[in-house]
Amino acid sequence: MRIRFKPWARAELEASSFYVLEPEKLKGKWREQFADSSKPLHLELGCGKGGFISQIAVKHPEINYIAIDLVDAMLGLAKRKIEEAYNGKEINNVLITRFDIDRILLILDKKDAIDRIYINFCNPWPKGKHRKKRLTHTRQLEKYKQFLKPNGEVYFKTDDDALFEASLTYFEESGFEIIKKTYDLHSENCLENIETEHETMFSNQGIKIKALIAKLK
Repeated sequence: MRIRFKPWARAELEASSFYVLEPEKLKGKWREQFADSSKPLHLELGCGKGGFISQIAVKHPEINYIAIDLVDAMLGLAKRKIEEAYNGKEINNVLITRFDIDRILLILDKKDAIDRIYINFCNPWPKGKHRKKRLTHTRQLEKYKQFLKPNGEVYFKTDDDALFEASLTYFEESGFEIIKKTYDLHSENCLENIETEHETMFSNQGIKIKALIAKLK
């Protein structure tokens, strides 16, 4: 998703108490950055404008969250959306950072012990030569296994039929067990769901939302 440059974003992020400027320095130490390190730790890959992370983090104060995106403008909007959701309350269970997810093993390892990963409406990369860039591709899943806890989960949502079908294979190839799946999330209502901006847009167009939960064996 393209977004216009936000000249204010970088400075505003660097002044924020819940933005991590140098995530490489926290590899293996993410849990220690939260007020209560004993809470489960969940990770959103590609948080975009923050529609998902802002809702789920304020709804579940018993869980700590990390949200990653590569674009300052996106993260700037996410930062503002999180602040709006907390409405003046202390933000102590969410951290956001800018990083390339393809290089995620530079900032996370097994000591971080992530309990759950969220991947919401990632780029489907439909061309064959680009499919390894998919956030659910086997190549990526093998990386996530390096910092997911045993029995850790991946929650995945998409509007794209081809990506969803391929992802079912990717997860199985990487040793994950698919414990839930739906081809029409809104009708079946079988998973706890935080609706994102993309999700609302696609649903309004009549596109069914596909979703799954995969558990690391």
